[in-house]
Amino acid sequence: MLEDIREKSQGLTAKIILGLIILTFAVAGVGSYTNSVDTSVATVNGEAISQQAFNKAYQAQRGRMAQQFGEMFDTLSNDANYMANFRQGVLDNLINEKLIDQNSEALAIRVSDERLKSTIRQMPEFQVDGAFDNNRYLAIINQAGFFQSSDFRDYLRVEMTRRQLSQALVATEFNLPYQEKLQLALQNQTRDIRFATISAEQFKAGIELTDEEVNAYYLANQARFENKEQVKVDFISLNVADIAKGIEITDEDVSQYYQENLASFTDTEQRRISHILIEFADGNEDDETSKTQAEAILTRLEQGEDFAALAKELSNDTFSGENGGDLEWLEPGVMETSFDEAALALSTIGDTSALVKTSFGYHVLKLTDYKAEVVQPLADVKAELTLQLSNDQAQEQFFALQQEMARISFEFPDSLEDAANEVNVEIQTSPWLLRNGNAAPFDQAKVLEAAFSEMVLQDNMNSDLIEVNDDVALVLRLNTFQEANVKPLAEVENQIKDILVNQKATEQAQKTVDSLLAEFNAGTDITSKLTELNSSFTTKAKVARYSPEIDQSISRAAFVLPHPVDGVVSASSVALSNGDLALVEVTSVDVSDAAANPNLAEQQTSQLAQSAYKSFVDSLKVGAKITRKAVAEPVNVY
Repeated sequence: MLEDIREKSQGLTAKIILGLIILTFAVAGVGSYTNSVDTSVATVNGEAISQQAFNKAYQAQRGRMAQQFGEMFDTLSNDANYMANFRQGVLDNLINEKLIDQNSEALAIRVSDERLKSTIRQMPEFQVDGAFDNNRYLAIINQAGFFQSSDFRDYLRVEMTRRQLSQALVATEFNLPYQEKLQLALQNQTRDIRFATISAEQFKAGIELTDEEVNAYYLANQARFENKEQVKVDFISLNVADIAKGIEITDEDVSQYYQENLASFTDTEQRRISHILIEFADGNEDDETSKTQAEAILTRLEQGEDFAALAKELSNDTFSGENGGDLEWLEPGVMETSFDEAALALSTIGDTSALVKTSFGYHVLKLTDYKAEVVQPLADVKAELTLQLSNDQAQEQFFALQQEMARISFEFPDSLEDAANEVNVEIQTSPWLLRNGNAAPFDQAKVLEAAFSEMVLQDNMNSDLIEVNDDVALVLRLNTFQEANVKPLAEVENQIKDILVNQKATEQAQKTVDSLLAEFNAGTDITSKLTELNSSFTTKAKVARYSPEIDQSISRAAFVLPHPVDGVVSASSVALSNGDLALVEVTSVDVSDAAANPNLAEQQTSQLAQSAYKSFVDSLKVGAKITRKAVAEPVNVY
């Protein structure tokens, strides 16, 4: 049969068909290379910023914000407008960094390999006992996501290059005495003010809304009323703590472990030793002069002279000599054998030794304090050991059970029941899960990645085993998935009405306040009109710029107003954070001298340096060709 196929494939028709097939693959292959999709989020002077770079920067910044602000950031992250601004801020930073890198290249700013190597070796993160440790270096950079040492070196080179440029700008800034004096005067200035608060609540009563207004607001703000995609999953969980509850530890088990590990429950005896050292001359261990000097010291001690005073005066170990020869607490094995033997021979506090010869010279030792060996009784550690032993056994069972759970859930991917029965756990159901902001263990990135994965959502299969941490493992399965959708108008109608009523009340209050301000600036007495609005002027003397006694919006408005002069009212209106409005008047300004702030010069220089750096980056943008694309929420970034 094969021979027949070979012969028929030699014909003209077969060759034409074969040629067309080859041509099709060739064209498709070329197309796959030439028509690659541009996934960049921006370009800066022709250089692209990739989606991958944006995702990495976004994830890092989001992690920093979550760590800094905790639950507050979880709340903010549910606000679509806030997150849009957040993503734009990340992109702006990447654009700024690209401009800095391009400018550094143009200025030929470089970091040499030798300096890079020296910097890495001197970083304390990579040192053990004060010396660079290559194993620690590799472990730390791998943990940080740099799986090749060259990747970390490239990253560090870029960061050091940027720092050279920024430091060149920042280090040249300085402030002048008159600026310090002016800033001090402004910071310590106080103002006498009066203000009247007009509540927006009183304007709500007469407001009526039409269905058209409610519907128009709903249509214009769809994103505000969106339900994010969410999922419920069934899951089985293995937990070391749960396994440990079913393990019985006998008294014999505890006693045996205690005896086998007695050293762990023993605090060895310690001696606090002081010494006087006379070093060998020129390193010669047969030096008789040093021995004679040491013997003379021993004689003076026997005659009653103070050990600490002699150590300070004569000991060649000047560091301990300053402290009376004190070497602090010493355990056996720390010093040379001859030193240890002499120290251990001292049994009474205040005893001194004969001459002790070591490789350093001749020592005279004194016992200044003593701690006897202490063994923790079994009774004191029994509860701790029982818990430890149960956890140890639970860990062993946990490892074996999770292997079985992984195997069964993979072999029977259409249900969790087989795996649950095999490892004797119950199938549980999660609450609704979003892509972020969930309770443990569904706050872990790896768990959420599995919950929203194609395997779970689309293929409707069990997830792979997820090791949440050393003590917990999960397998997930889809229960219910809800796609992102806009809430129906009926569900949010009352919310929209409240928003519109508040807006219109504030608008009417603003018109009223603007009218009152115009009359007030013209010199008209508005006391009666304020009374009609259930308000009156409140007077405050010597208000500081950041006074905690009044609303910050009022104090900010007061310090923006000009100094009052005869015949001219210095007043304005201001919106408060609760939706109310206020009329604010400055009646006088106190510009008396204040005590100097010793840190002010440094603060001003820092502010000027930051401003100079920002101005420099802004100047780079002026001549740059920058294109941006809309940046959406990165997928699988939590």
